[in-house]
Amino acid sequence: MAALQPSTLPVPVTPRRLTARALLLGERIDTVGLERSEMISTNPLAFRVGGHGEVVLFRYGVAVLFDLSPVEEDEVLRGLRPRILAPFDRYEDETATIEIVAEGEELIAPGGPIVVRDLSPPRLLVIADAMAKNLALTRDEREVSRVFETIEPFAVELARDGRLPAKRRQVVRTIGQALLTQHRVSGRIEVEEKPDILWDHPQFERLYARLADEYEVKERAAALARKLRIISETTSVLTDLIDTGRSLRLEATIVALIVVEVVILLYELFLRAPR
Repeated sequence: MAALQPSTLPVPVTPRRLTARALLLGERIDTVGLERSEMISTNPLAFRVGGHGEVVLFRYGVAVLFDLSPVEEDEVLRGLRPRILAPFDRYEDETATIEIVAEGEELIAPGGPIVVRDLSPPRLLVIADAMAKNLALTRDEREVSRVFETIEPFAVELARDGRLPAKRRQVVRTIGQALLTQHRVSGRIEVEEKPDILWDHPQFERLYARLADEYEVKERAAALARKLRIISETTSVLTDLIDTGRSLRLEATIVALIVVEVVILLYELFLRAPR
């Protein structure tokens, strides 16, 4: 009887799955002094947590947590709370599933997991950068849409009647809100810039390009820039109209004072003259 030979077929390796969670915590995160022994990167600041978790912090207010348990996540957020500048009352978050397959092609399927060969520091930072920009863009888009909703009634009334609404203080407040949003959104992140890690590891540019396409980062950034230009032009027009209205009122006041002065002078000349 022939002896059984050991199977030479490859043993299938079960892919490892983990969850990455991006949270928008506030306007800024102060990362100065957070360096520690488990550091992965200094820009952006990234470090290990627990047995297999990682955290990546972006100064524009986003933290990306990889494979953290609920307890570890709570501890990280509690430690970050004093360092969050202008914290939001409600954190915005988005999750992604990462599938680690040692053999095979790296891919990002629409609506599916992010498939990578490993979660080395360069890959970790590239994924974190794309997720953080996506989350920040989502909030910026909502803020800009809110400004549009506020400005639209003024534009409709201006087109219909040809003049500014009577509530000028509200118009000025709206202009201030639009300018503040424009400053905050344009200064929050540099979406068009690639992550710094790609300068040292250009082999991961393809992964970043796929992630940017999946999140439509460039297209959304371009649309956001167009909306910001419209807001800037609209606020400039409203400001000019307010200044013009004030100039006209000032000129009318000056003319009225001149008329009053002339009337008083005529009164003194003709009515009070001796007969």
